[in-house]
Amino acid sequence: MLDKRKQPLGELLIQEGFISQDHLDQALASQKKSGVRLGKILIEKQFISETDLLALLSRQLKLQFVDLNQQGMNLELSMQLPETMARRLRAIVLSDNGRTSLIGMADPMDLAAVDEIAKKLGHDVEVAVIRESQLLVAFDEVYKQNEEISTIATELDSELSAQVFDIAQLSQADVDDSDAPVVRLLQTIFEDAVLARASDVHIEPEETVIRIRRRVDGVLSETVMRETRVGAALVLRLKLMCGLNISEKRLPQDGRFNILINGRSIDVRLATLPTQFGETAVLRLLDQSQQVLNLSDTGMPPEIEVRFKQALAQPHGMILVTGPTGSGKTTTLYGALKFLNKPELKIVTVEDPIEYRMSRLTQIQVNPKIGLDFASVARASLRHDPDVLLVGEMRDEETVDIGLRSAMTGHLVLSTLHTNDAISSALRLMDMKAEPYMIAGSIYGVLAQRLVRRLCEQCAQETHLDEHEKVLVEELLKNDNGLSDEDLSFKAPQGCPACSNTGYKGRVGVFEWLELDEPCLEALRQNETRTFIQHARQAKHYQPLAVSALHLAMNGVTSLEEALKVAGYAEL
Repeated sequence: MLDKRKQPLGELLIQEGFISQDHLDQALASQKKSGVRLGKILIEKQFISETDLLALLSRQLKLQFVDLNQQGMNLELSMQLPETMARRLRAIVLSDNGRTSLIGMADPMDLAAVDEIAKKLGHDVEVAVIRESQLLVAFDEVYKQNEEISTIATELDSELSAQVFDIAQLSQADVDDSDAPVVRLLQTIFEDAVLARASDVHIEPEETVIRIRRRVDGVLSETVMRETRVGAALVLRLKLMCGLNISEKRLPQDGRFNILINGRSIDVRLATLPTQFGETAVLRLLDQSQQVLNLSDTGMPPEIEVRFKQALAQPHGMILVTGPTGSGKTTTLYGALKFLNKPELKIVTVEDPIEYRMSRLTQIQVNPKIGLDFASVARASLRHDPDVLLVGEMRDEETVDIGLRSAMTGHLVLSTLHTNDAISSALRLMDMKAEPYMIAGSIYGVLAQRLVRRLCEQCAQETHLDEHEKVLVEELLKNDNGLSDEDLSFKAPQGCPACSNTGYKGRVGVFEWLELDEPCLEALRQNETRTFIQHARQAKHYQPLAVSALHLAMNGVTSLEEALKVAGYAEL
């Protein structure tokens, strides 16, 4: 009897009635030109689905089928195969009992690959069938560039002495230093960060180690290196790229530069700070190649989006977007500009920095070092006949005064403010010496927002509240009648290769919209802050951030834990 593992795949598929001879001939002709695996070509040409192909192979070859999203991976075991071999053979180590390893393969009929893997591991292997799409995601998780970072750091450390570093070599523009370890280490760090969708990279020196940390979806993860001298070399190189003073290590410095990573233009903002063990650096990464989101893509609820767009349609007044650093304010403002960007409107923006470049807009980068600050630029921009003025941040009394006066004199003004919620924004403006009557005459509405992590769709599972959680939810929702069983159904993170075993993938906005009605405005005119707060909480369409976050959790978009963080509960 013919061993079906040695039987050509095409013949097996024809024999089982999945494809015709004509389909096989077309696929073989394509394979002859491209060299791509036959199974992949058949799937791409839609002659057979990936599910049917894997089910056939699993059944006919009597092999286990493994869903990586459900099973997960042991990263230490997976690293037994070098990345180049694993990607070339489309294989990954799933388990090992000391005598036999279970290998997941996209093409289990590749006997030569099975033999090569067994030789590499030094013992017998068993084969399981896995989806190639899941395998490619697993490769990116397993073979993150942490190992390469450590290897390059060790090489770099051996080239550095404790006292001497060849600054001149790095300073010379005509020196080909693409192979220099410090350059390759930085390149690897950047590539790893972009691959992981990191927003920030931290380089932190300590007495015995250097920590390279990156922030993904608001959460930090780290790589620890023992080559402590590497930190000074990295910061030095970054300063050179920014054109900063490399001899000054006692004062904080900041700068920026642009790099191209995998065809994507990344704007990098550098901030350094002297510490006990050397200079620490934080890099903010802004992907210039990303498209500006529509307001509906930010996660804004439809009812708030409608009210927000109605506010944007006003001919004058001020609209504030508030929240802490990293809450997505700039993304929302650019979504608003995209909505407003029409030939009949003149839009001027005053920013630090210009995070996205948009056609038809007049975008101005502030530069406080030469006196080009927010206030002076905002004042000058009014002479350019704008219909819409975006001021990146209301950061001082003068900027606030200019913004409010502009809103009262026929301009629509958009800006941001660092406050915890929408209600406290008006009070914050009062703290910045703004006259209450000017606030009442200018502010149309305030949008407060936060970002919460979005549950991974591949692995999130249904869960139910315990009594303590139920009390918290009922308290936040002010539900005196109790919650129904349907209300108590939430989803919880589990972790899988698709989400790097975190249970979350991406973030979504949580929004709070306050539209100032007449009772709120009258309280402001009378400078009655307590009355203003009471009326604001009762304003039409107002819903607190915490309640909005809970609704996202109840709809399965995020977890209860993430929602309660917005409400101020760090732990359940």
